[in-house]
Amino acid sequence: MPTVAIIGTGFIGRAWAISFARAGHEVTLWDQDRAAADRAVEFIADVLPDLAANDLLGGASPADLLGRLHIERDLGAALIGAEHVQENAPERVDVKRELFAKLDRLAPEDAVIASSTSAILPSRFTDGLAGRHRCLIIHPINPPYLIPAAEIVPAPWTSPQIVKQARDFLIAAGQAPIVMKRELDGFVMNRMQGALLEEAFRLVADGYATIEDIDIGIREGLALRWSFMGPFETIDLNAPGGVRDYVERYHNIYKILFAQMQRRVDWEGRVLDEIERARRVELPASQLAERQLWRDRRLMALAAHKRRAAREIGS
Repeated sequence: MPTVAIIGTGFIGRAWAISFARAGHEVTLWDQDRAAADRAVEFIADVLPDLAANDLLGGASPADLLGRLHIERDLGAALIGAEHVQENAPERVDVKRELFAKLDRLAPEDAVIASSTSAILPSRFTDGLAGRHRCLIIHPINPPYLIPAAEIVPAPWTSPQIVKQARDFLIAAGQAPIVMKRELDGFVMNRMQGALLEEAFRLVADGYATIEDIDIGIREGLALRWSFMGPFETIDLNAPGGVRDYVERYHNIYKILFAQMQRRVDWEGRVLDEIERARRVELPASQLAERQLWRDRRLMALAAHKRRAAREIGS
């Protein structure tokens, strides 16, 4: 199996390490902070038993997966033999530019070099590289070892063959790639999530619903369908004649709504006080870390259920 180099081992890097090691890859971990890679392996060791209990290690044991992880203190050594490089440095253009210059110089010529950035366009930090054709973004929805969708975002000069190679690599690793045709601020997922959040903030700010009512609407409503099919399949199945029938029946409703949605509320204004106050009633700040663990365990259970349902019902 190809060797994968994880460059930066924080929340995203350690999560990618689980995904790639689970797929059978040898994974080298490097971080500028020497202690960070050690902490990443400790985190991975702690989470593996829960993944194993939910049959989410691809048949491997926790010991097998840990055996595929290798910490390297030298960046050049970490890149030796790597066929895929996944960078997870802080969200700063200057940091990305400096690091990608090193990665392009040190990584094998045929290695794909991908960034996990969630906000920076690839053209902003790969333009001057000799190997810019092999650079792109692979942005995960965190944590990728539980949420398979990942966005592939090419720069204008990224080779189509590299895009295909990255897509094939992700599919083989059990991920679900979203392949963008060209770069765009926010990519796909942040734009979709942003549209929903904009309306959620508006509904609260204008006094139409509480934050819990809005969460119920997603948690106990839309998300139940969205957990196994997307918005286009949803509307295709929500009218007797399919997607065209749905549009003919309902598009006028959405035209009226759209006109009402062309106003932003200030997320940092008074509405934030209301939202934070309501959330802290539901969940004290001291319990955030515990609830985050609960979230991940629920995601494990959901991932296990979806795999079982796909086998028994079909995907």
